[in-house]
Amino acid sequence: MSKTQRLTVSLKLSFFIFGLFLLFFFFSCKEKPRWTPSEGYVAVKGGEIWYGILGEGNKKPIMLLHGGPGSTSQYFYQLEPLSEERPIILFDQLGSGRSTYHTDTTLMTIPNFVSQVAKLKEALDLEEYFVLGHSWGSALAMEYYLAHPDGIEGIIFSSPLLSTSLWEADADTLIRSLPDSIQNIISIAEKNRDFDTSDYKYADSIYWSKFGLRKGDKKHFLDTVDVSPNKVIYKYMWGPSEFMATGTLKNFDRVKNLAEIKLPVLFLTGEFDEARPSTVSRFKGLVPDSRFEVIKEAGHSTMRDNAEQYNKAIAQFLNEIDS
Repeated sequence: MSKTQRLTVSLKLSFFIFGLFLLFFFFSCKEKPRWTPSEGYVAVKGGEIWYGILGEGNKKPIMLLHGGPGSTSQYFYQLEPLSEERPIILFDQLGSGRSTYHTDTTLMTIPNFVSQVAKLKEALDLEEYFVLGHSWGSALAMEYYLAHPDGIEGIIFSSPLLSTSLWEADADTLIRSLPDSIQNIISIAEKNRDFDTSDYKYADSIYWSKFGLRKGDKKHFLDTVDVSPNKVIYKYMWGPSEFMATGTLKNFDRVKNLAEIKLPVLFLTGEFDEARPSTVSRFKGLVPDSRFEVIKEAGHSTMRDNAEQYNKAIAQFLNEIDS
């Protein structure tokens, strides 16, 4: 090989090595995803709470607070399409789902539930994030914001429980639209304070089919673990049915505190929701920087009755804030 040929080969090799260096430099400098899909447990007072993260990337994550109290995060898998743009964080509140089961009423307090959210936020090192609360989860989101506002970029109150008295007033209105036979069953049960009869449970199921889950349970493909709600927590804190509050949340009311929210807020509710659109619209009027949308053809289980509109409304709200 001549001197000229050796020089040519040497130059080509040098350019090749330099190209590899540039590729390495580019990919090493490229911002890595802050989040990756995962799950785990966080120690809290009374046991451990399970959490799961769907999606990855660097858009601000959203933490989901499920209803009940005593339900599970299971139905939040319907929000999985949102994970294409940002991580979504779901967890089971202590006592239900994949978290530590218990029947200790000393743990069934609002401050203890708030503490669970704070512990998860700390464990995941959340700095800027959104919070979505559904039903009782909205009450928890409100309480959490009042106690720990730092880092929250926006709140979504989905079919919110923000006042038990207003919730029961809405329930009375909805009950009057049911057949007389169902109304009589409910009236007799309330008069006798007997909520364990098969008739009352039947009335509750009719109410739920009209104003709760209207289109049947749509199981998501990620929902593969058999988990259960905690009926003890539900009955102790709420009561015997969706329309009757007898528990520790009987006097819950945070309507006056809505004016204290200094963040963008989205109110969502179903067209036939037990959290009636007229009431949720009133809540919207009390929060300066807020929006309101009714999910068509949906009951209280909005994300299962109409996942497409539900997720679209949330994505638009979050992306507008991000931009």
